[in-house]
Amino acid sequence: MKELTLFLEPGSKRKLYEQIYDYMVTEIRTGRLLVGERLPSTRSLAEFLSISRSTVDLAYDQLQAEGYIEARPYRGYFVCHVEGLVRIEPEKEWEAQPEPAPREQFQIDYSPNGVDMSQFPFDTWRRITRNTLNDDRLELFSPGQPQGDYSLRSTIARYLHSARGVLCEPSQIIIGAGNDYLLMLLRYIIGEGRSAAMENPTYQRAYRLFSAMGFRMCMVGMDAQGMRIDELEASGADLAYVMPSHQYPTGVIMPIGRRHELLRWAEAKEGRYLIEDDYDGEFRYRGKPIPSMQASDRSGRVIYIGTFSKAIAPAIRISYMVLPEPLMERFHSQCGFLSSTVSRIDQATLNEFIRDGYFERYLNKMRKYYRQKHDLMLSVIRRWAPDFTVSGAHAGMHLLVTANHGLSASEMKLRAAAMGIRVYTLKELTIREERLGLPPHLAADRTVVLGFGGLKIDELRAGLRILRSCWRYA
Repeated sequence: MKELTLFLEPGSKRKLYEQIYDYMVTEIRTGRLLVGERLPSTRSLAEFLSISRSTVDLAYDQLQAEGYIEARPYRGYFVCHVEGLVRIEPEKEWEAQPEPAPREQFQIDYSPNGVDMSQFPFDTWRRITRNTLNDDRLELFSPGQPQGDYSLRSTIARYLHSARGVLCEPSQIIIGAGNDYLLMLLRYIIGEGRSAAMENPTYQRAYRLFSAMGFRMCMVGMDAQGMRIDELEASGADLAYVMPSHQYPTGVIMPIGRRHELLRWAEAKEGRYLIEDDYDGEFRYRGKPIPSMQASDRSGRVIYIGTFSKAIAPAIRISYMVLPEPLMERFHSQCGFLSSTVSRIDQATLNEFIRDGYFERYLNKMRKYYRQKHDLMLSVIRRWAPDFTVSGAHAGMHLLVTANHGLSASEMKLRAAAMGIRVYTLKELTIREERLGLPPHLAADRTVVLGFGGLKIDELRAGLRILRSCWRYA
């Protein structure tokens, strides 16, 4: 870990976090901080400088948002490769800006990953679990089938067909503890030496998993309809990871024509597959939920992945993967010896929750509840025009807000943080050092992402009033 010879000027007109930011940028650009070098933790640097930890957090957040450093889970902050990066100059100084709130003291967090648990039927879930254990079902304490219990797979197959149009048999479904496990399992099923195409921005966790598994990563541009086929073809990839029902984080919904183009791309060469991540396909607020791309697959080229983390609760940690028949044969030969990663008691509880109609009733209730939040956000932000444009509407649990009056996303984030509100820049959700190909209506350096799933309606109203006030350009 690098020891920093950093000295602050308390009497300077520049804020303390700006001094830390400027020092770090200079050290990285001049090569005195090397690529991959570990930085001091925010706590240790704050203690060394005798300042608030929130000030260091703010500087590190800005450095991370602009791609100078990256955070590695449980390891700390590390210097990124910065060739080709352009430093964003500070916007016109905003007068009377309060001291930023510490990360742990944000009053309102517009996380795009938030889930509202206030309406969850805890009594029903508790009763089902209790009855499952009271029935003395000894088989639930045995390892079970590697794919997951057949009864739950049958229930999921019926649900997917009725709700998402997925065509599959229970024998094609694999149940796992989260999408991470299923994507890692997929690597052993489809083999090594693969090239995976992804949009940029995209779901960063999937990108990191594929990279860690040794896949050659190909970043492909987007247009208003999603992943561009011409760039996909030119990339040389044999896998394409897409979220056609609601692309994360841009919110693009892929029309049927582009889906068919992707299917034709997959059919054109042996060994090509589409990985369809349908992470929140249940939540659509205009019209009916759009059928999955797998529903149009007639050649066995779509690998369909879904989860109950958004629709029920993050802690459920039960996901599922639907494989084409030829890949199921590889699963049995390559991975058939593995044990299921989901408790059979949890599987039995979820099976009854879905089978007896509780899940459908809960989902309908939450769809209406999230729609209230979505409509509130949309109606308020649209009144900010022409200074701001909102996009990504009518599905999912986040919206994108683009400034049209010159305010940068990084400055929007800093101003919000000063008022105790956390927002997320679109650049934070991009794959750094890789090709960025956004739809034409989005500007990466002027767009923030506002999630509404985990916030109460009163919090949304209060937060939007504050954001409108502090985002006025002056």
